[in-house]
Amino acid sequence: MATKVSNVSFRIDSDLKAQADALFSQLGMNMTTAFNIFLRQSVREGCIPFEITLNTPNSETVAALIEAQQLMNNPDTKKYDIEDALKELKK
Repeated sequence: MATKVSNVSFRIDSDLKAQADALFSQLGMNMTTAFNIFLRQSVREGCIPFEITLNTPNSETVAALIEAQQLMNNPDTKKYDIEDALKELKK
């Protein structure tokens, strides 16, 4: 049995399209396959298959997260176990 197909056309930012094409290529698929996966998952779950929120961190939080990551990756950063950390805080 032949599958019926429909064409869908929409506009997208050129840079975003290039980034998505590169990502999907790394995942071994093209944009059509990625959209088909998205649509099938949406229909299966009866919703957008990921959370959409406005809960984005502000610049201060982003800076703190970056600093924390840098500290974690720095071999010179002093590491504490919980007991040492509590002793250090009581000084």
